[in-house]
Amino acid sequence: MDFTPAANRRRPAQHRLLRAFAFFFAALSLQLLLFAHTASAQQDEQSDSDEDVVRVRTDLVVVPFVVADSRGRRVGGMKLADFELFDNNSRVEPSYFAAGAERVALLFLLDASGSTRDIITQQRETALAVLSHFGPRSRVAVMQFRERPELTVPFTRDLRAARRGFQIAALADRRTAIFDAALAAVRAFSNEGQHPEERRIVVLFSDGLDNASETRAAEAIEEARAAGVSFYVIHIPLFEPREGRLAARPPSKGFRELAEKTGGHFFVVGDASKSLDPHAEYDLRPVFQSIADDLQGQYVIGYSASAATRQPGLHRVEVRLTSSDKRRLRVRQLREGYESKGVDR
Repeated sequence: MDFTPAANRRRPAQHRLLRAFAFFFAALSLQLLLFAHTASAQQDEQSDSDEDVVRVRTDLVVVPFVVADSRGRRVGGMKLADFELFDNNSRVEPSYFAAGAERVALLFLLDASGSTRDIITQQRETALAVLSHFGPRSRVAVMQFRERPELTVPFTRDLRAARRGFQIAALADRRTAIFDAALAAVRAFSNEGQHPEERRIVVLFSDGLDNASETRAAEAIEEARAAGVSFYVIHIPLFEPREGRLAARPPSKGFRELAEKTGGHFFVVGDASKSLDPHAEYDLRPVFQSIADDLQGQYVIGYSASAATRQPGLHRVEVRLTSSDKRRLRVRQLREGYESKGVDR
């Protein structure tokens, strides 16, 4: 005979009922959260689409630049009122100004040859983490190259897709066309939709040895400057015996200039001792932190080119300081002009 009070005998059933209700409401809450997230994502996507349509129709000329003091140190905290803007020596009214890196389009250009393949794969997460330093509307693309460039991941905000772009097939070594790939990377920005106010960045991983390009380095640099694209070059040099010791093979002519003449930076990773160690580990976090810091220390100013300023031909754009201490400060522009085909009147 069961001497347990009736109220206590009912408790297991009540507990099961309460657990069932709790599970039901938890599932319902999860469904509502997923629905809200999906709706928000769709709304954001629609907003971006509408916004892009407007921006495509706006002929916005943007000029990224930095301000440095007499010692070469970056100067932050400046406002639009501190600058004036000129197109072919005619003053124009700025319609866009941003400090830092509110919106960045970042293309990773990966040398898929065997000498750099393993290092690039190891550094995938470190490389993609640099996006966390930029605004939420920033996007990323991945291009690989050997003899020819291949855009393996078009511009996206999906980091999972970008990760797949760092998977490099282990193929037999072939010829390498760095400057052909650099030119293709510059053109990928215009091919993937116009976002004039973006900072356009290429991060190039390579050993620096070009033996297949039809494009000259100067051509890629000229087009990059015209499009406002800056190269940050990460050189992973090859080493060879020379006079009884290992020495780095010098890169192809123009390789360093890709960075120096487009407003980026040139980094060298690795040394002779690591080149002999098949298990050597590389830490590129300082490199990517330096890239992020450099972009955060830049300004971007822009204006809508009117018919009066859009005469055919090359336009020189100049950013000048208006502040009283301009004798102590210097503007270094990362884009100095653009080519105009003129407008129909």
